[in-house]
Amino acid sequence: EVQLVESGGGLVQTGGSLRLSCAASGFTLDEYAIGWVRQVPGKERETLSCIATRDDSTYVAESMKGRFVISSDRAKSTVYLQMNKLTPEDTAVYYCAAGSIVTGDPTYYQFWGQGTQVTVSS
Repeated sequence: EVQLVESGGGLVQTGGSLRLSCAASGFTLDEYAIGWVRQVPGKERETLSCIATRDDSTYVAESMKGRFVISSDRAKSTVYLQMNKLTPEDTAVYYCAAGSIVTGDPTYYQFWGQGTQVTVSS
């Protein structure tokens, strides 16, 4: 059974950093691309970044370049999202998701975690 479990969310002040983790089980990271997607209530889901360990290909949303960095640890079957210089506009539920291709389109992801809340205070 494919499972994705996010952790690392929480409350942080403006300008702070958080590192989110996505622990994958039921498959190896080489089988799927893993993306980070966030959703603010009332807004569309937004793919932030995606990585495929099988060929080290990545996608990073233009608006995230320079602030968010995706990485992976095959041995731990975990994908990370390092988020820096956070602002209140980054407040959202952050999901990791697995799909067959590296993409910025969240509709391509087949499996989803339960999400972790990130709140940035001003």
